[in-house]
Amino acid sequence: MIEVDHFIYAVDIIGTLVFAISGVLTAIDKKFDFVGAIVIGTVTAIGGGTIRDLLIGSTPVGWLQDTNYLLTVFAAVLICYFFHKPVRRWRKGMFIFDTVGIGLFTILGIQKTLAIGLAPTIAITMGIVTAVFGGILRDILTNRDPLIFRKEIYATACLAGGIIYVVSLQYISNPNLCMSLGVGAVIMIRALSVKFHWSIPYSPREWV
Repeated sequence: MIEVDHFIYAVDIIGTLVFAISGVLTAIDKKFDFVGAIVIGTVTAIGGGTIRDLLIGSTPVGWLQDTNYLLTVFAAVLICYFFHKPVRRWRKGMFIFDTVGIGLFTILGIQKTLAIGLAPTIAITMGIVTAVFGGILRDILTNRDPLIFRKEIYATACLAGGIIYVVSLQYISNPNLCMSLGVGAVIMIRALSVKFHWSIPYSPREWV
């Protein structure tokens, strides 16, 4: 069986890669140069985790202690530039990368916050921060309306997946399974919301 720490690290690297790809593809769409693509990919991949670490007092922040994160971002840039057409065909917009990314990062943010002894409610909040703030920074820097500020179900999916993860920890002894349930819930809710056009009303009037 894969050790929990190794599993979490592998998931973190995968999350970094898919979020970085999302950022780089956005930069390419905006016709940014190579350096611009690296900046946007980096901000997207590690922005949320950086903000989380600063808020919970975990410094130096994660990517400063492990160069593999920056190498992963650089790998995402190379993948997008050298295999641009295959990646673009597979991604279906940026939905796949965004959805997988927020699922992975939500649970990773919760796991890291719980590990330092903070309350589950704070951990879920930090999970959402980890998942969505990289995308917010990406969209702001590329002059787009951030997804979290639209009617689409985005942060709500992270909230639901985070709750499922935290609750499952109380009843399931296998942490890898708990993580899979949480990530899967985020991805499923996000995917179904797009497929069936679910959205959160702007105001109470829209509920009636």
